[in-house]
Amino acid sequence: MDRINRLYFGDNLRILREYLPDASVDLIYLDPPFNSSATYNVLFKEKSGEESAAQIMAFEDTWQWSKDAEGVYREIVENGPRKLADLIQALLAFLGRNDMMAYLVMMAIRLVQLHRVLKPTGSIYLHCDPTASHYLKLVLDAIFGNQNFLNEIVWKRTHAHGSSRRFGPVHDVILFYARGDKYCWTDPRGEHDPDYVKKHFRQVDSASSRLFAPITLTGSGVRHGESGKPWRGVNPTKVRRHWALPGAIIESIGVEGVTVQDKLDALDAAGRIYWPGKEDGTPRLKWFADELKGAALPDMWSDIPPISSHAIERLGYPTQKPEALLERIIKASSNEGDLVLDPFCGCGTAVAVAERVKRGWIGIDITYLAINLVQRRLRDTFPKDLSPYEIVGAPTDVQGAEALKEISPHQFEWWAVDLVNALPANDHKRGADTGIDGYINFFDDKTGKAKQVIVQVKSGYVGVNHVRDLKGVLERERAAIGALICLREPTRPMLTEAAAAGFYESKEFPGRYPRVQILTIAELLGGKNLEYPAHRVETFAKAERKTKSEQGEMF
Repeated sequence: MDRINRLYFGDNLRILREYLPDASVDLIYLDPPFNSSATYNVLFKEKSGEESAAQIMAFEDTWQWSKDAEGVYREIVENGPRKLADLIQALLAFLGRNDMMAYLVMMAIRLVQLHRVLKPTGSIYLHCDPTASHYLKLVLDAIFGNQNFLNEIVWKRTHAHGSSRRFGPVHDVILFYARGDKYCWTDPRGEHDPDYVKKHFRQVDSASSRLFAPITLTGSGVRHGESGKPWRGVNPTKVRRHWALPGAIIESIGVEGVTVQDKLDALDAAGRIYWPGKEDGTPRLKWFADELKGAALPDMWSDIPPISSHAIERLGYPTQKPEALLERIIKASSNEGDLVLDPFCGCGTAVAVAERVKRGWIGIDITYLAINLVQRRLRDTFPKDLSPYEIVGAPTDVQGAEALKEISPHQFEWWAVDLVNALPANDHKRGADTGIDGYINFFDDKTGKAKQVIVQVKSGYVGVNHVRDLKGVLERERAAIGALICLREPTRPMLTEAAAAGFYESKEFPGRYPRVQILTIAELLGGKNLEYPAHRVETFAKAERKTKSEQGEMF
């Protein structure tokens, strides 16, 4: 594939407007977070359990009614599609200025852009919960046209559990719309129920010994053309029916003929007509069991279980969806080489599945923590045959790093931690703040016990006291190596204090590694690396290794 896949860091509305051209995407899947107090944001809680500033930066202005939400509302009404403008005004009159309305206007303006970038043959799947699905369906109707609504898919995401004074909520909703009437559809099929096959395919063809089911060759209603005329003494009009030959089977076995009666003759000559024993019985078509394509998939999906706490693919991301769910969607509505977009990519399930089933992909997320996680997931899953990709929107120089720090200190911290291939510490429940912004677990001997590199990030003034603090954390945590990442240049006393910490020496790896290392953002962007015995690194829960030939079940 010549296309370069991309991960975009930033607000998806800006990225859609600035980077993605019209009619450039074949398939869109999105699972947007709903409500700033939802479980999605467990990811962004501080280690103490309190709401983090990063969560507020990422979502408060988006999902609560504010100046920004008011501005987006006015932009839709003044410049948006007419039907959407009318709908949004009606919803505001009904709902008022509240969190739900903020969510709807912010989603509406993004869905307008998603409609723009979708090809005429493309489709969109919007994953949401029943709290907002009915409102979102109206928004999608206004943007995509109600004639392009295809399905409201119900996915059973959990098992029934105790619920106060109502039935237990166990499902999500996936709204499936096409861009137009020529949308891609691969006709996915599931396994037939063995009991169904056993019950219906009980007859044995005497010539071939194949099991078959006799199916009707007529349809209801009288026709006055050739389909209403008799054939071999059988007149369907007498019972107010007409000949209705199943086109797919006729085509598959190569039956030819000008008239319906000619085709019936050809079917009989090929041994495909079942003649009932009774004299006035209606002939039927032999449908052989080995011709079954598979059962058509319904719009209620209870055969894809959620990710259990012990599942191999579980990465610890609160709203992570199973790969089987995304594989069904991607394979149903795209072909190899098509481009899949996930504008709220989170931990990257859609991206990882698109890579595995040989589609191009674009992932967008507003948090660098997600970008960090997706990169590791891709590297862990496809260690040898990962397609080329690039990250767009992350700082590439010190000036960009300064700008990111001013916008969001937390995003700067996650980005800086990623520069040394470490895991951000503040998405783990590790107790109170321990002075650790990131860490790397590594193995450098045969004991099976991990050693640790701890990382601190400082974006402002730095002095020798910061090195001393890091040395204290290093001793307390019994870590092998400590790294201090600075936006500013370290002072000479800092370098002297770091050197006094000595070296870590590995039993299995030759060489010595400074126990305290100071690295500037400029050095890291210039290619300098953290020094440690990198025999095997464990940061995030590792994704299961796969190759693109490991396709698994088709649907």
